[in-house]
Amino acid sequence: MCEYIDIDVTGGLAIMAADIFLQVPFFQGLAPEQLELLRPLFVPIDCYSGTLLFEQGDLAQYLYLVVVGEVNVRYKPDDGPEIVVARVKPGGILGWSAALGNRVYTSGAICTCYSQLLRVRGKDLRELCARYPDTGIVVLDRLAQVIAERLRSTHAEVMALLQQGLAKGQRT
Repeated sequence: MCEYIDIDVTGGLAIMAADIFLQVPFFQGLAPEQLELLRPLFVPIDCYSGTLLFEQGDLAQYLYLVVVGEVNVRYKPDDGPEIVVARVKPGGILGWSAALGNRVYTSGAICTCYSQLLRVRGKDLRELCARYPDTGIVVLDRLAQVIAERLRSTHAEVMALLQQGLAKGQRT
């Protein structure tokens, strides 16, 4: 089931682009001058159910913020089937590989329903952080908080998968 941030979408992306920075948790509490530095880097995009944002192994170019909808992050281990490691809902972030400067994405991402996202080129975000260290520290801290929270929730999902695998192994 998709979740939504309560925003006025009657004007589509034009309204989203103008107002979204005040409604997405990632940007809340930033100083106006920090928002003005970030605003031109983030591009609003519409995606429909089944839209593939990136595949595991693709060149890591973009970091995404989910505004409306849901995106599944999928990982395919070498020795098993593909698994959904996260369901990223409004306010969530995906595509960290691009922000970290990794060459490729370590997982894939697909929209599960109509979604509105904000996309930023990882290279541009890293350059902004280097050029404006005060803003960079805030951005990196917020990214770290989101990543840490996702890793905590992913830990529980991975444990459940491991327990299922162990239970199957004991039955055979």
